Amino acid sequence: MRLLVDSCVLVWWLDHPGSLAKEAREAISDPANEVYFSAASVWELGLKIRTGKLNMPVDFASALAEDGFSPLPVTVNHAARSLSLPAVHEDPFDRLLVAQAIEEGLVMVTRDEVIRDYPLAVMRA
Repeated sequence: MRLLVDSCVLVWWLDHPGSLAKEAREAISDPANEVYFSAASVWELGLKIRTGKLNMPVDFASALAEDGFSPLPVTVNHAARSLSLPAVHEDPFDRLLVAQAIEEGLVMVTRDEVIRDYPLAVMRA
C-alpha cells in the first residue's frame, strides 16, 4: 500500500503515536508499505513551529526519514490539480495534500472528515 500521511498525523506519529488509530499505526509501521510525507506538510508545520503554535524540532523531517517515510515533492501537476478541486476544503495545505494523493494514487491517512468528500482513498488516522 502507498500512503500519504497528512500533517496532523505526522505530529502524532512523532510525539503521540498512541493517538493514531490502530489500523493507521500498523499501516505506517509496516515495512511493506510505502509511506510519504509532503513537502507541503514540512512547510505548514515549519510555519507553526516558527510562530510558536507547535512545539517540535525544526528538523522533524529527518526523524520521519529515519522512520522510513519518503519525502514527496510538490510538482506543477499537484499545484494545478489543487486549483481544480471542488471547493470542499478551504485549507490550501489540505487541498494540496488531496491533489498529491489523487495525482500519485496514494491512500491519504487523515482524521479530517472533510477530505472524505474528495474522490480519493482515505484511511482514518
